[in-house]
Amino acid sequence: MQRDPEILGGTPVFVGTRVPVKALVDYIEGGHTLDDFLDDFPTVTCAQAVIVLEQDHMGLENKL
Repeated sequence: MQRDPEILGGTPVFVGTRVPVKALVDYIEGGHTLDDFLDDFPTVTCAQAVIVLEQDHMGLENKL
């Protein structure tokens, strides 16, 4: 994940893409699968997506 003020105004995106990390979270929360997301955003690798999901999951566990 990277933040660059020149890319989408600093919105966190997957490295090497202009795909916002929030797009993945929105897909999963909307009932779509990881494969659906990867099909729709082919510039994001499975490894990148899994890392974000793991970090998101850890964040949720820390809030419980």
